[in-house]
Amino acid sequence: MNAAGPEQSQRDQLDDAVRQDCERLEAAERERRTVLGYTVFMGTIAGLFVVPVVAGAYLGRWLDGLAPGYSVRWTVSLILLGVFFGAVNVYRFIKEHR
Repeated sequence: MNAAGPEQSQRDQLDDAVRQDCERLEAAERERRTVLGYTVFMGTIAGLFVVPVVAGAYLGRWLDGLAPGYSVRWTVSLILLGVFFGAVNVYRFIKEHR
């Protein structure tokens, strides 16, 4: 009867090890990102960067159109401001989703 005890203990250890490995593999499978997931992630980053830049360009162009004469002062300034805010948006998004 003592011979069955160590065999049963080894089987229990093996069962526990296999169960842990299966759980680890299932967790890795659930967390794996797909090509579509990466595409959505990169599209979100692109949108977070591009929208402030384009908004700055349109607003700057409109403000430059209000002043007499040809000037791009507001357009360039607001595009640069949009680049800054876009970079901050991307940084915060990546920092949050690591």
